[in-house]
Amino acid sequence: MVRFILGILGSIFSWLTLAAVMGALTLGAIFWMYSRDLPSHEQLANYQPPTISRVYSGQGRLMDEFAKERRLFTPAEQIPDLVKHAFVSAEDKNFYIHGGYDMRGMAAAALEALQGGRLRGASTITQQVMKNFLLSSDRSAERKIKELILATRLEGTLDKEQILGLYLNEIFLGQNSYGVTAAAQTYYNKTLDQLAPEEAAYLAALAQRPGTLHPVRDQEDAVARRDYVLREMRENGYIDNATYEAAVARPLRTVQGGDIPSFRSFMPDRDYFTDEIRRQLSRDFGEDEFFGGGLTIRATVDPELQVVAAQALQKSLEDFDRARGVWRGTEEKIDPARIDDGSWEAALAEVSVTRDVMLDGKWFVAVVDQVGDQRMTLRIEGQPEPSPWEVPRDDISWMRGSFVDNFERGDVVHVRRVTSGDDGAGDFIRWSLRQVPEVQGGFMAMDVNTGRVLAMQGGFSYQHSVFNRATQATRQPGSSFKPFVYAAALDSGFSPASIVIDAPIEVEVGGEVWRPKNASNKFYGPTPLRTGIEQSRNLMTVRLAQEVGMETVAAYAERFGVYDRLDPFLANALGSSETTLFRMVAAYAMFANGGERVEPTLVDRVQDRWGRTIYRHDSRHCDECSVPDLPEGESPKITSNRERVMDAITAYQLTSMMQGVVQRGTASGAVRLPVPTAGKTGTTNDTKDVWFVGFTSNVVAGCYIGYDRPRTLPGASGGGTCAPVFQRFMTEAVEKYGGGRFKLPPGGQFIKIDRFSGARLPNDATGDYVVAEYFRDGEEPVFGVMFDGGFAMGSNLPLFLPGEMETGTEVTTSTGTVVIVPERADTGSVAAGGLY
Repeated sequence: MVRFILGILGSIFSWLTLAAVMGALTLGAIFWMYSRDLPSHEQLANYQPPTISRVYSGQGRLMDEFAKERRLFTPAEQIPDLVKHAFVSAEDKNFYIHGGYDMRGMAAAALEALQGGRLRGASTITQQVMKNFLLSSDRSAERKIKELILATRLEGTLDKEQILGLYLNEIFLGQNSYGVTAAAQTYYNKTLDQLAPEEAAYLAALAQRPGTLHPVRDQEDAVARRDYVLREMRENGYIDNATYEAAVARPLRTVQGGDIPSFRSFMPDRDYFTDEIRRQLSRDFGEDEFFGGGLTIRATVDPELQVVAAQALQKSLEDFDRARGVWRGTEEKIDPARIDDGSWEAALAEVSVTRDVMLDGKWFVAVVDQVGDQRMTLRIEGQPEPSPWEVPRDDISWMRGSFVDNFERGDVVHVRRVTSGDDGAGDFIRWSLRQVPEVQGGFMAMDVNTGRVLAMQGGFSYQHSVFNRATQATRQPGSSFKPFVYAAALDSGFSPASIVIDAPIEVEVGGEVWRPKNASNKFYGPTPLRTGIEQSRNLMTVRLAQEVGMETVAAYAERFGVYDRLDPFLANALGSSETTLFRMVAAYAMFANGGERVEPTLVDRVQDRWGRTIYRHDSRHCDECSVPDLPEGESPKITSNRERVMDAITAYQLTSMMQGVVQRGTASGAVRLPVPTAGKTGTTNDTKDVWFVGFTSNVVAGCYIGYDRPRTLPGASGGGTCAPVFQRFMTEAVEKYGGGRFKLPPGGQFIKIDRFSGARLPNDATGDYVVAEYFRDGEEPVFGVMFDGGFAMGSNLPLFLPGEMETGTEVTTSTGTVVIVPERADTGSVAAGGLY
């Protein structure tokens, strides 16, 4: 019997041994099979996670940040033990003792599943690292086996602190926050070393269910999970009982609950400037590097002038819009029942309308309550109820119709305070209705010597429309293009005193006759170049372009970067080909700095995640910056390596002529700065776009205004609509950056001439008709030679309209044509030139 029993036991032992051997071989075969072609875990030793790229102002203030995964990387050794212990307690309490996988945890999870409990993975932190970095998130036996293999390998490659560092920097914790550092900022606006135990515990709680433990929507579950983590921390010896009791007694206070100000509240709203940086650097470095490379970007913006630029443009846009007398509002409504039941503010919060306008004070969002004959009452977002919340009838005197004609209960509107002071300061008087204009525009200002863009506004409101009209909108520059025609002429032998015939032109184009005309519909006879640009004479410009050659004009425009390629058609001399404000302002900077190429930039420097400079805009050489001791009163010498794009004397002559535009030409009266200022207006055909681009000795700025779908701007002009934007901005810019005389290049002399006739005058001549022109040495003004571009006069058009001349004389032009001209050309009274 004993033998029989022993035989049975021996057989059982043999079968068990065989089964164990076969099981081990099978398990080994499975692990061998799945271990082939696995991704390399060794790459984690050089972990470079996607991190936030940040934009700073020149003063070092954080302006904006960009990321697809909002992550701030913190090395493992800099993560506080409190944070590490919270996550270990929440996710893997045996982390410091297992070898990559936890057999006890796996067995407990299996037993729980067999008993009808929920199926959980029982993954260790090491396994989660492998899943997050190298494997998919699918729940399958195959993935689990691969995870175990890689976890074991990783434990042999990295130490525990390195593995935990990978985990804590990679894990998703909700609210687009990846890693504990970003999460601490998102939920608590704190750094890791500022976190309290209950705060660290809540972040650790989020690791399990980041989407369903929101601190407001799921507060009860979030607090329960937080307290569980705190208990585990106490049981694991990471906190004492007194700390535990104090922590669980504290409420869950977060940024999302409105208990703590968001870190974004200390940053300016995203605007056209930082968004343009995103657009340009994404193109230059690639989107992956920009959104995940952890770049540190130093912007060129002047934050104070950026605000001035926005409000200067907004003011002109609003003035033009209100002059139309049409109320459009936001075109948004809320259910009037939400007003009655008191939930109107929550309803307003759900409405997507502009909230970033600060013109004459902050614009608030409101809902119309009661509409009366002489007043209308409102409910205003974020405002304690004053007595009363109303708008009087006088406030809508600018629009056609009454309150009843334009408003209904539930309409969402914008309002601002009317106060006794400017910019919303002073005593409150009443509320005033406002609307985002339909007309749009762009503005840009930059340093003429470095190309640093100081301010940029791409429309009325970034929140209303992110389309940047300073860089993305291609528009006809109209007469603001004329300086490039005059530059080509001055470099081709013309002088500011050269005489060009201002008379009718007929050009046969495609079987049709093109008859350009001046804005005044008048002709002015022989006129010096200076007067032609000051008064924006179209006919003179076309004749000048014909005389010089449109191929030459096109080459100049391309050299200055206004166009990549300009077709040599005469109509393009009047600015009929489209370009951007960004290009125009950059080109004008080269007039201001004496003719040297300058490339506009929104960024001074870009550094990578290790602090290495990967882009620097200023490529000039500092010859003495490394000298330890310089003589007293001397500064290091900077060597300019900029390309010259036009002759320095030509640049000065053109600048002087453009000063005349401001002093007595199409911008006179609109631009009045305390320093020498030059510029040019532009008004396109049918007044679809209006421009002004101008500059002082160190700052150039430009503006254009027009509808996004071009149509006529009634009553608008470059001098009357855009020049005031320049004036408002440059008043502040000059106060901050100053300005002086434009640099006079050597190699020339001043000669006084009659600015109406071009005749040379004695050196002691005075009067409003006298102007001192700068001529190259050896060059003298020649009186009596006139240029007509070789055009024949229209046989059916009068040379001068009735009343424009009293007497006349015959003169011979440079082409031998005999014409009758007045004794003295009259400047007339003209508006800005344009396309005709």
